[in-house]
Formats: sequence, C-alpha cells, structure tokens
Amino acid sequence: MCYLIAKKFDEIGCLAVQMTQGEHLADLKEKLIQAVGYDSIQLVTISRPSAYGEYEPYHFADTEQEFKEAVMRM
Repeated sequence: MCYLIAKKFDEIGCLAVQMTQGEHLADLKEKLIQAVGYDSIQLVTISRPSAYGEYEPYHFADTEQEFKEAVMRM
C-alpha cells in the first residue's frame, strides 16, 4: 500500500488517499496532472504519512472518487 498526496504549493496540509501501487495509480496521477497542471498542485506518492511530516496535517479521502473530486476543486 501507498498514499497519493495532493498538496497546494505554499499552503499547509494535504489531501491523501490510500492506494495500491501499480499501473492504475500511475494512470490516475497522470490524468490528475493533465487536469490540474503542475503550477499550483503537487502530486506525490509516499509510503507512509508518518515519515513525511512536511505534508501534515493529512486529510484522508475515503475513496478514490472523493479524492479526485477534491483535487479538482483545489
């Protein structure tokens, strides 16, 4: 398992969703980058939130769909 993180540059906190590594994760990340761009949102895959304090506080989405919708609103 891993976590996909969406963080707005220069803001505190992030949105996260737990996922399984693989092609589906890579495709989702690429589609989100195409939709929101690189200018204001950083998309990162991490192994465990406790190891990455720079993204705290974490707000966890319950589903992939919830995560996608929230990222589009960022």
